[in-house]
Amino acid sequence: MITLTYQYKLQQTQQQEAEINHILDVCRSVYNYALRERKDWLNSRKSPINSCSIITEYIIPADAPYPNYNYQAKSLTIAKKTNPRLKSVNAQVLQQTLKTLDRAFTEMKSLGKGFPRFKKRMRSFVFPAMLKNCLDNNRVKLPQLGWVKIKQSRQYPDGFQAKQARVVKKATGYYLMITFTSSESAPDNPVGERSLGIDAGIESFVATSTGKLIKSPKFLLSSLREFKLLQRRLKKKTKGSNNWLKLQNKIARLHEKIANTRRDWHFKLAHQLCDFSDNIFVEDINLKTWSRGIVRKQSLDSGIGQFINEIFPYVCWKRGKYYAKVDKNYTSQECPLCGHIQKNKLSDRKHNCSNCNYQINRDVAAAKVIRKRGLIAVGHMVKEKACGDGSSGGTTQLV
Repeated sequence: MITLTYQYKLQQTQQQEAEINHILDVCRSVYNYALRERKDWLNSRKSPINSCSIITEYIIPADAPYPNYNYQAKSLTIAKKTNPRLKSVNAQVLQQTLKTLDRAFTEMKSLGKGFPRFKKRMRSFVFPAMLKNCLDNNRVKLPQLGWVKIKQSRQYPDGFQAKQARVVKKATGYYLMITFTSSESAPDNPVGERSLGIDAGIESFVATSTGKLIKSPKFLLSSLREFKLLQRRLKKKTKGSNNWLKLQNKIARLHEKIANTRRDWHFKLAHQLCDFSDNIFVEDINLKTWSRGIVRKQSLDSGIGQFINEIFPYVCWKRGKYYAKVDKNYTSQECPLCGHIQKNKLSDRKHNCSNCNYQINRDVAAAKVIRKRGLIAVGHMVKEKACGDGSSGGTTQLV
């Protein structure tokens, strides 16, 4: 099954905008109430059997079941009969809100994420089922909202069926994210002839095995001066006033503009790299650790994790390119020519092999090693120059 998600900007009326804000507010109330119910049940089980707190203690019957999704969904159905505020919102939308909370608790246990927090505001909600014949030129029919105009910046995909829709509130307006599905299966892309190794660098955004160093535009750092000015002005305003809200929205718009610019640059770079290769190999590294190291500010500003794990694999799949990750160990210490491993300091930005005296940029050397490991992993029989750049040094056969 193939799944695609297209995003369109909504051109809603004032009545539809008020209805969207009402749905978001009710979803926030349901989410916080369900979270409070789960926290109370967990807190009531913290006290030992033979003693309790001197100050306060949660008292919930011992036979009370844990409020999981099924329990809370059933309670929500009962509450809708007597609560007109809950009844004013589509039942499936509120159920999806409970599923979001349940997924947060599942990820907390399985992935080690933090405990779910209460929400001051909800930014999105989901219609899990679309209506029949809901797509039309420049408009979409949604449950409870009816026909809503959209800015159709791209055509709907042919042969796909609209599965669900998510309404997202951003600083620049409201957006509709439609998920299209197809029953056809997408086979894995075949291995081609031209191969490219890519290394995520420090001084440069990525380095390729062909010797190309691509530096990342400083998306956030270039706008820090404007951010500081707006934050100083915001500090002098009364919290909650109209001027305070206007400045908050201006800062949010600037953040959204930077995020959109970064994402657009990532897509253009991914297509550019796919133009010159059939097989693309990257190292399998945990990019979350980069955000906690000495290069955390640069890595978060460049968005290397979003590029390597999300955008680049999608573009490779769409372009029919083979994409794979290889072992990350010693890629920056191994010589791409002779395979000798030597320790290098982080400050050493040039690879100088003590065994064969091969000298090259450190990031480019790591990209060449990644390319070689990728070819070995796919089982290619390739007879080429070891350096791949026409330099001397004999030939080698990768098996």
